[in-house]
Amino acid sequence: MSLSPSALKVQHALNFIGMRLEVVELPSSTRTSAEAALAVGCQVGQIAKSIVFKTFTTQQPVLVIASGHNRVDEQIISSLVREPITKADADFVRLRTGFAIGGVPPVGHTVPLQTFIDQDLFQYDEIWAAAGTPHAVFRLTPADLLRMTGAQVITITS
Repeated sequence: MSLSPSALKVQHALNFIGMRLEVVELPSSTRTSAEAALAVGCQVGQIAKSIVFKTFTTQQPVLVIASGHNRVDEQIISSLVREPITKADADFVRLRTGFAIGGVPPVGHTVPLQTFIDQDLFQYDEIWAAAGTPHAVFRLTPADLLRMTGAQVITITS
């Protein structure tokens, strides 16, 4: 099965960094954590959702990869980046990542992103991440996620 251009971009990014992981496109939506969990047959917590924030002063992108059932405490992220943040709008997300909201993967972005990973993802043997579109995902381990992003693992909820 051939992949859409955005999903193929993620597959190429994974291949480029030496990750032997397979992007799959599904007929049902994976835009939300609940939809993704239903589509792949896992728990909502196993969905590694990508949320892009924008720093208030410097206008820099910040990626938080959160467990699907968690809500990001923006104060925690603000303290780590040392300035207030706001959730990024669709245009900012597309410009800085190269992907639309609902399909932002952990790799393959237009520009490097400061990235944080929710420590709650590490309770699972396998997790699922977005792969470029609201219908594309790939299975990986939390260790894979850490290796591919070089992110800081943090508690994202208060």
